[in-house]
Amino acid sequence: MTDTAVGESAPFVRRDRDARGVVRLTLNRPQSFNALSTGMLEALQAELDAVAGDESARVVVIAAEGKAFSAGHDLKQMRAEPSLGYYEALFAQCARMMLTIQRLPVPVIAQVEGIATAAGCQLVAACDLAVAASTARFAVSGINFGLFCSSPSVPLSRNLARKAAFEMLVTGDFISAEDARAKGLVNRVAAPGAVDAEVETLVAAIVAKPRVAVAMGKDLFYRQLEVGVEAAYEDAGRTMACNMMDEAALEGVQAFIDKRKPAWAA
Repeated sequence: MTDTAVGESAPFVRRDRDARGVVRLTLNRPQSFNALSTGMLEALQAELDAVAGDESARVVVIAAEGKAFSAGHDLKQMRAEPSLGYYEALFAQCARMMLTIQRLPVPVIAQVEGIATAAGCQLVAACDLAVAASTARFAVSGINFGLFCSSPSVPLSRNLARKAAFEMLVTGDFISAEDARAKGLVNRVAAPGAVDAEVETLVAAIVAKPRVAVAMGKDLFYRQLEVGVEAAYEDAGRTMACNMMDEAALEGVQAFIDKRKPAWAA
Protein backbone atom coordinates (compact mmCIF):
# COMPACT_ATOMS: atom_id res chain seq x y z
CA MET A 1 0.00 0.00 0.00
CA THR A 2 1.54 3.28 -1.09
CA ASP A 3 0.52 6.90 -0.93
CA THR A 4 1.40 7.39 -4.59
CA ALA A 5 -0.88 4.65 -5.91
CA VAL A 6 -3.18 7.17 -7.58
CA GLY A 7 -0.53 9.77 -8.29
CA GLU A 8 1.19 12.23 -6.02
CA SER A 9 -0.90 15.13 -7.29
CA ALA A 10 -4.18 13.58 -6.14
CA PRO A 11 -5.29 14.86 -2.72
CA PHE A 12 -5.45 12.31 0.07
CA VAL A 13 -8.86 13.70 1.01
CA ARG A 14 -11.36 15.38 -1.29
CA ARG A 15 -13.45 18.10 0.34
CA ASP A 16 -16.89 19.26 -0.76
CA ARG A 17 -19.19 21.67 1.05
CA ASP A 18 -22.79 22.55 0.27
CA ALA A 19 -24.79 25.69 1.00
CA ARG A 20 -26.15 24.20 4.24
CA GLY A 21 -22.69 23.84 5.73
CA VAL A 22 -22.49 20.08 5.18
CA VAL A 23 -18.82 19.16 4.68
CA ARG A 24 -18.08 15.92 2.86
CA LEU A 25 -14.58 14.47 3.25
CA THR A 26 -13.79 11.61 0.87
CA LEU A 27 -10.75 9.41 1.49
CA ASN A 28 -9.03 9.34 -1.87
CA ARG A 29 -6.51 6.50 -1.98
CA PRO A 30 -8.67 3.69 -3.41
CA GLN A 31 -5.78 1.64 -4.78
CA SER A 32 -4.27 1.44 -1.29
CA PHE A 33 -7.69 0.76 0.24
CA ASN A 34 -7.63 4.24 1.80
CA ALA A 35 -4.97 3.21 4.28
CA LEU A 36 -4.44 5.60 7.18
CA SER A 37 -0.88 6.43 6.24
CA THR A 38 0.86 9.40 7.80
CA GLY A 39 -0.11 11.43 4.75
CA MET A 40 -3.77 10.43 5.03
CA LEU A 41 -3.81 11.19 8.76
CA GLU A 42 -2.25 14.61 8.16
CA ALA A 43 -4.80 15.41 5.45
CA LEU A 44 -7.73 14.34 7.62
CA GLN A 45 -6.38 16.31 10.57
CA ALA A 46 -6.07 19.45 8.46
CA GLU A 47 -9.62 19.12 7.14
CA LEU A 48 -11.09 18.47 10.59
CA ASP A 49 -9.17 21.41 12.06
CA ALA A 50 -10.64 23.60 9.32
CA VAL A 51 -14.15 22.46 10.24
CA ALA A 52 -13.46 23.21 13.90
CA GLY A 53 -12.80 26.82 12.95
CA ASP A 54 -15.79 27.13 10.63
CA GLU A 55 -18.78 28.43 12.57
CA SER A 56 -21.07 27.89 9.58
CA ALA A 57 -20.29 24.14 9.34
CA ARG A 58 -23.20 21.94 10.43
CA VAL A 59 -22.30 18.31 9.68
CA VAL A 60 -19.29 16.35 8.47
CA VAL A 61 -19.65 13.20 6.37
CA ILE A 62 -16.57 10.99 6.01
CA ALA A 63 -16.82 8.72 2.98
CA ALA A 64 -14.31 6.91 0.80
CA GLU A 65 -13.46 6.30 -2.83
CA GLY A 66 -13.20 2.71 -4.08
CA LYS A 67 -13.93 -0.72 -2.65
CA ALA A 68 -12.81 -0.03 0.92
CA PHE A 69 -13.76 2.60 3.46
CA SER A 70 -10.33 2.10 5.02
CA ALA A 71 -8.11 -0.94 5.58
CA GLY A 72 -6.42 0.71 8.56
CA HIS A 73 -2.81 1.77 8.94
CA ASP A 74 -0.43 1.44 6.01
CA LEU A 75 1.42 -1.74 7.04
CA LYS A 76 4.14 -1.37 4.40
CA GLN A 77 4.87 2.13 5.65
CA MET A 78 4.91 0.88 9.24
CA ARG A 79 7.25 -2.00 8.46
CA ALA A 80 9.69 0.27 6.62
CA GLU A 81 10.66 2.09 9.82
CA PRO A 82 10.51 -0.35 12.74
CA SER A 83 11.40 1.85 15.70
CA LEU A 84 9.56 2.44 18.96
CA GLY A 85 9.74 6.21 18.53
CA TYR A 86 8.20 6.06 15.06
CA TYR A 87 5.36 3.80 16.18
CA GLU A 88 4.59 5.93 19.23
CA ALA A 89 4.46 9.06 17.07
CA LEU A 90 2.23 7.34 14.49
CA PHE A 91 -0.32 6.12 17.02
CA ALA A 92 -0.29 9.49 18.80
CA GLN A 93 -1.00 11.16 15.46
CA CYS A 94 -3.87 8.76 14.85
CA ALA A 95 -5.30 9.27 18.34
CA ARG A 96 -5.21 13.04 17.91
CA MET A 97 -7.20 12.79 14.68
CA MET A 98 -9.78 10.46 16.26
CA LEU A 99 -10.17 12.76 19.28
CA THR A 100 -10.60 15.75 16.98
CA ILE A 101 -13.69 14.05 15.55
CA GLN A 102 -15.16 13.70 19.03
CA ARG A 103 -14.31 17.28 19.94
CA LEU A 104 -15.79 18.91 16.85
CA PRO A 105 -18.90 20.96 17.65
CA VAL A 106 -20.79 19.31 14.78
CA PRO A 107 -21.85 15.68 14.27
CA VAL A 108 -19.59 13.48 12.13
CA ILE A 109 -21.17 10.70 10.08
CA ALA A 110 -19.19 7.77 8.65
CA GLN A 111 -20.54 6.63 5.28
CA VAL A 112 -19.20 3.11 4.94
CA GLU A 113 -19.23 1.25 1.64
CA GLY A 114 -16.81 -1.67 1.51
CA ILE A 115 -14.54 -2.96 4.24
CA ALA A 116 -13.47 -1.07 7.36
CA THR A 117 -10.69 -2.90 9.15
CA ALA A 118 -8.34 -2.19 12.10
CA ALA A 119 -7.82 1.59 12.30
CA GLY A 120 -10.42 1.93 9.54
CA CYS A 121 -12.95 0.30 11.85
CA GLN A 122 -11.63 2.58 14.59
CA LEU A 123 -12.47 5.57 12.39
CA VAL A 124 -16.06 4.34 12.03
CA ALA A 125 -16.34 3.86 15.80
CA ALA A 126 -14.86 7.32 16.44
CA CYS A 127 -17.52 9.02 14.33
CA ASP A 128 -20.69 10.14 16.08
CA LEU A 129 -22.96 8.33 13.63
CA ALA A 130 -22.48 5.74 10.91
CA VAL A 131 -24.45 4.56 7.89
CA ALA A 132 -23.28 1.42 6.10
CA ALA A 133 -24.07 -0.28 2.85
CA SER A 134 -25.54 -3.74 3.36
CA THR A 135 -22.42 -5.14 1.68
CA ALA A 136 -20.01 -3.42 4.07
CA ARG A 137 -17.93 -5.52 6.49
CA PHE A 138 -16.05 -4.62 9.64
CA ALA A 139 -13.12 -6.14 11.54
CA VAL A 140 -10.35 -5.23 13.96
CA SER A 141 -8.01 -7.69 12.35
CA GLY A 142 -4.60 -6.76 13.73
CA ILE A 143 -4.57 -9.87 15.91
CA ASN A 144 -4.35 -11.94 12.71
CA PHE A 145 -0.88 -10.44 12.23
CA GLY A 146 0.16 -10.66 15.86
CA LEU A 147 -0.84 -7.09 16.67
CA PHE A 148 -3.73 -6.56 19.10
CA CYS A 149 -5.78 -3.56 17.94
CA SER A 150 -5.26 -1.64 21.17
CA SER A 151 -6.01 1.83 19.81
CA PRO A 152 -9.12 0.70 17.90
CA SER A 153 -10.32 -0.98 21.11
CA VAL A 154 -10.83 2.44 22.72
CA PRO A 155 -13.75 3.68 20.58
CA LEU A 156 -14.89 0.13 19.81
CA SER A 157 -15.43 -0.65 23.50
CA ARG A 158 -17.37 2.60 23.81
CA ASN A 159 -19.70 1.61 20.97
CA LEU A 160 -20.26 -2.10 21.56
CA ALA A 161 -20.99 -4.18 24.62
CA ARG A 162 -17.73 -5.38 26.20
CA LYS A 163 -17.98 -9.04 25.22
CA ALA A 164 -18.96 -8.19 21.64
CA ALA A 165 -16.03 -5.78 21.32
CA PHE A 166 -13.56 -8.19 22.88
CA GLU A 167 -14.66 -11.02 20.60
CA MET A 168 -13.93 -8.87 17.56
CA LEU A 169 -10.55 -7.90 19.00
CA VAL A 170 -9.32 -11.41 19.86
CA THR A 171 -10.68 -13.23 16.80
CA GLY A 172 -10.08 -10.63 14.09
CA ASP A 173 -13.21 -11.96 12.38
CA PHE A 174 -15.33 -9.84 10.06
CA ILE A 175 -18.88 -8.92 10.97
CA SER A 176 -21.57 -7.93 8.50
CA ALA A 177 -23.23 -4.55 8.25
CA GLU A 178 -26.37 -5.92 9.90
CA ASP A 179 -24.31 -7.40 12.72
CA ALA A 180 -22.55 -4.04 13.10
CA ARG A 181 -25.91 -2.32 13.40
CA ALA A 182 -27.18 -4.85 15.93
CA LYS A 183 -23.99 -4.49 18.00
CA GLY A 184 -24.12 -0.67 17.95
CA LEU A 185 -21.21 0.11 15.62
CA VAL A 186 -23.45 1.66 12.94
CA ASN A 187 -26.82 3.37 13.13
CA ARG A 188 -28.36 2.46 9.80
CA VAL A 189 -27.87 -0.02 6.96
CA ALA A 190 -29.00 0.65 3.41
CA ALA A 191 -28.86 -1.11 0.05
CA PRO A 192 -25.68 -0.22 -1.88
CA GLY A 193 -27.49 2.21 -4.13
CA ALA A 194 -29.36 3.90 -1.31
CA VAL A 195 -26.55 4.84 1.09
CA ASP A 196 -26.33 8.46 -0.05
CA ALA A 197 -30.06 8.90 0.50
CA GLU A 198 -29.88 7.32 3.96
CA VAL A 199 -27.04 9.61 4.95
CA GLU A 200 -29.05 12.57 3.69
CA THR A 201 -31.97 11.69 5.97
CA LEU A 202 -29.63 12.00 8.95
CA VAL A 203 -28.03 15.17 7.62
CA ALA A 204 -31.40 16.82 6.98
CA ALA A 205 -32.60 15.99 10.48
CA ILE A 206 -29.46 17.51 12.02
CA VAL A 207 -29.29 20.73 9.99
CA ALA A 208 -32.95 21.40 10.82
CA LYS A 209 -31.95 21.82 14.48
CA PRO A 210 -30.16 24.81 16.07
CA ARG A 211 -26.39 24.46 15.73
CA VAL A 212 -25.73 25.72 19.24
CA ALA A 213 -27.97 23.09 20.84
CA VAL A 214 -26.33 20.29 18.87
CA ALA A 215 -22.84 21.57 19.74
CA MET A 216 -23.59 21.87 23.46
CA GLY A 217 -25.28 18.49 23.46
CA LYS A 218 -22.45 16.69 21.68
CA ASP A 219 -19.87 18.14 24.05
CA LEU A 220 -21.87 17.08 27.10
CA PHE A 221 -22.69 13.65 25.65
CA TYR A 222 -19.04 12.59 25.52
CA ARG A 223 -18.00 14.43 28.67
CA GLN A 224 -20.57 12.76 30.92
CA LEU A 225 -19.66 9.28 29.71
CA GLU A 226 -16.28 9.52 31.43
CA VAL A 227 -17.50 10.45 34.95
CA GLY A 228 -19.71 8.97 37.66
CA VAL A 229 -23.48 9.29 37.46
CA GLU A 230 -23.75 12.05 40.08
CA ALA A 231 -21.16 14.23 38.38
CA ALA A 232 -22.81 13.45 35.04
CA TYR A 233 -26.17 14.74 36.27
CA GLU A 234 -24.56 17.89 37.68
CA ASP A 235 -22.81 18.60 34.39
CA ALA A 236 -25.95 17.80 32.39
CA GLY A 237 -28.03 20.13 34.53
CA ARG A 238 -25.59 23.01 34.07
CA THR A 239 -25.48 22.36 30.33
CA MET A 240 -29.27 22.30 30.01
CA ALA A 241 -29.57 25.51 32.02
CA CYS A 242 -27.07 27.26 29.74
CA ASN A 243 -28.79 25.79 26.68
CA MET A 244 -32.17 27.03 27.95
CA MET A 245 -30.84 30.60 28.07
CA ASP A 246 -29.92 30.47 24.38
CA GLU A 247 -32.25 32.29 21.99
CA ALA A 248 -32.85 29.15 19.93
CA ALA A 249 -34.12 27.20 22.94
CA LEU A 250 -36.27 30.10 24.16
CA GLU A 251 -37.82 30.38 20.71
CA GLY A 252 -38.31 26.60 20.47
CA VAL A 253 -40.11 26.42 23.80
CA GLN A 254 -42.27 29.44 22.98
CA ALA A 255 -43.14 27.89 19.63
CA PHE A 256 -44.26 24.72 21.43
CA ILE A 257 -46.43 26.81 23.76
CA ASP A 258 -47.86 28.73 20.80
CA LYS A 259 -48.40 25.50 18.82
CA ARG A 260 -46.33 26.68 15.86
CA LYS A 261 -43.04 25.79 14.20
CA PRO A 262 -39.92 27.46 15.64
CA ALA A 263 -38.59 30.42 13.66
CA TRP A 264 -34.90 29.69 14.11
CA ALA A 265 -32.27 31.82 12.43
CA ALA A 266 -30.52 30.13 9.53
